[in-house]
Amino acid sequence: MAQAVNKVPKRILVSLLESLSAGVVPRMGAPYVAIGRECEVSALLDALENVSQNGSFMKMIIGRYGSGKSFLMQLVRGYAVEKNFVCCDADLSPERRFFGAKGNGVATYRELIKNMCTKTSPDGSALQNLIAKWISNTQSDVAHSGIEVGSLQFDRAVESKIYEVTREAENQVGGFDFACVINAFYRAYKNEDDSLRGSALRWLRGEYTTRTEARKDLGVSSIITDENWYDYIKLIAFFVKKIGYSGLVLFIDECVNLYKITNRISREANYEKLLSMFNDTLQGNAKGLGIILGGTPMFLEDKRRGLYSYEALKSRLEEGRYASAEFKNLMGPVIRLERLDDNQLFALVTRVKNLHGQNYNWDVPVTDEQAEIFLRDCLSKAGAGSMVTPREIIRDFLGVLNILYQNKDAKFEDVVKISLNNTENPVDEDGFDLSDIEL
Repeated sequence: MAQAVNKVPKRILVSLLESLSAGVVPRMGAPYVAIGRECEVSALLDALENVSQNGSFMKMIIGRYGSGKSFLMQLVRGYAVEKNFVCCDADLSPERRFFGAKGNGVATYRELIKNMCTKTSPDGSALQNLIAKWISNTQSDVAHSGIEVGSLQFDRAVESKIYEVTREAENQVGGFDFACVINAFYRAYKNEDDSLRGSALRWLRGEYTTRTEARKDLGVSSIITDENWYDYIKLIAFFVKKIGYSGLVLFIDECVNLYKITNRISREANYEKLLSMFNDTLQGNAKGLGIILGGTPMFLEDKRRGLYSYEALKSRLEEGRYASAEFKNLMGPVIRLERLDDNQLFALVTRVKNLHGQNYNWDVPVTDEQAEIFLRDCLSKAGAGSMVTPREIIRDFLGVLNILYQNKDAKFEDVVKISLNNTENPVDEDGFDLSDIEL
């Protein structure tokens, strides 16, 4: 799963180290610092394979702040893009929820569409390119069939193939207006009508606020709203499958914001929407769609305000009595992230040290012994054995490396103020075993 550090492009490397230094999950380069989580990644890749076969799924990645759930989601997102999936990601917030009467639901939809990415548009805003590429490929297919480009027969053949896909979409909930908008985009593409193309994209991005305006610009009777935005997500999943992609995957993080909703009725309305999405993916009503959610244990387990407070969700998400930390069931809807073990954390620190040296083209003056002592110090603090997170360790370690780089006369032990002979509270009396870890 991990990639060799000597292959990291400079553009990715700079962004990666800046993100890690700030304690932010990197959008690029996650595989270069991926340590552990092989079982979790494998389970999620299996779920993606099911989507590519016209299945669907919903998974919840549960872990405390800084445990690596957001990192894991970005890692899987990178793999999904490489496997020809269309990916959309969003963080929930007080303004972005699954349901809300004041635009909270459609705000989540807009964020997802804004961050839509594909293999050829990895940085987001892929919607226009995705549709334009499909139209261009359709034209190429017709041209290769021997029909003269630019002829009336050519135009009719292209239109026939375009409408063949959109007609199938009409059978879905909300599909008629969706098909009308896609057809409008095709006409705009063919006639180089920027105004019509802009209107079609505006509708698909959920930016129309009145039906009157949408009817005037596009001749459709509906718009994307708080109530129906998820129906259009399912339509987009259907559409991207029809035009040759493996499927659509949503990555929705910071779900703890649903737990923070103080109004019980509003909170339960969001849980009801989540239940509907969960049922759709398990009952085959959302073909070609995968949903990966990220949240904290409190968001899941709190019986007063968490998902377990909503009995219909609790009965679906609660793990069986035979699941345990020793015997995890990663095929269920909930994937719990345990702390990386000491050897994995040490391998992570060493990987980051090598990346820092590559980025700044210098020999990092930190030995493996010093890196081990740094990690022992992090883990020796009260409660750190179970509570310390990779985010905190890597952020602090990169801070040390940045100080050493800027102060060439400084010594490691002076910066971290740890004696190299400090062996109190050892994590493992035998030290760290790196024999099975790729650095």
